[in-house]
Amino acid sequence: MKTRTMGQGLTVSALGLGCMGMSQSYGAIDDEQASATLCRAVELGVTLFDSADVYGDGHNEELLGRVLAPHREEVVYATKFGNIRGVPVANGKPEYVRSACEASLRRLNVDYIDLYYQHRIDPTIPIEDTWGALSELVTSGKVRFLGISEAGISTLRRAHAVHPIAVAQYEYSLFTRDPESELLPVLAELGIGFAAYCPIGRGILSGTLAEGDFSAGDSRPHHPRFQEQHFSHNQALVATLRDIASGVGATATQLALAWLLTRGDNVVPIPGTKRVKYLEENIRAAALELSPTTIQAIEAAIPPGSVSGARYEAAQLARINL
Repeated sequence: MKTRTMGQGLTVSALGLGCMGMSQSYGAIDDEQASATLCRAVELGVTLFDSADVYGDGHNEELLGRVLAPHREEVVYATKFGNIRGVPVANGKPEYVRSACEASLRRLNVDYIDLYYQHRIDPTIPIEDTWGALSELVTSGKVRFLGISEAGISTLRRAHAVHPIAVAQYEYSLFTRDPESELLPVLAELGIGFAAYCPIGRGILSGTLAEGDFSAGDSRPHHPRFQEQHFSHNQALVATLRDIASGVGATATQLALAWLLTRGDNVVPIPGTKRVKYLEENIRAAALELSPTTIQAIEAAIPPGSVSGARYEAAQLARINL
């Protein structure tokens, strides 16, 4: 597994593992299956494991803390605070930052968190107050590196002025190109790494999903891009991607991930999966070298603005870019 260096010298595997689906949003929860996937990820050289306190209301952190404990010195625990299930506004109050960190430390069963993200921005609290509390966590040794997720650029700059941001996490894929116009240049300017979540567009870029494939507990039918008026259009885009992939001996998933790896040396996709077979497919993308001709074909197949439907429902869109 190749590695990449994010901000502040944090070195991680070129592909991380998004762990949310092991605890929520993608159907039934199976701890045995998830545990096997986590262990296989370590075997394959994955070091960045992405979680949050809200994933499964703490279940996800507890799962990682239990399964990855024997590999503590090999892995980077990334977790987040701020989102609270059922509460429409994120919590960025300094006292909450401190209590949320203590709770995550207990669930992960660690003395320190490698990478601690502000999951969403609290519009009622100055970002300087939130990041002042986060900076104190670093000074006290409870956190090594700080991250921020889905913040507006001006907010990101203000946070970075209080304490350096090591990693910024935003949705980024062939279907979500928003970061390209302004965010990527700013991160490069400030020396901040980029963790790209949903790099396979919640699975749609795999080209293997069909309408009606979703089981009970799967949240994707609530996302506009998976709804009837948008789904067939988006599947047609992916069909072209699959054709390009077959021409280079890869899957559409691998092509989508390999393309992201060409977007900058500071970009680390964190595809989520709870199954070993998909993990192994994803990891092979890190070794896939794309020619300029192939990159050009990929971008022609799914150009910016070609996808149909928003990436989130209106209520969730209101919580990003603050």
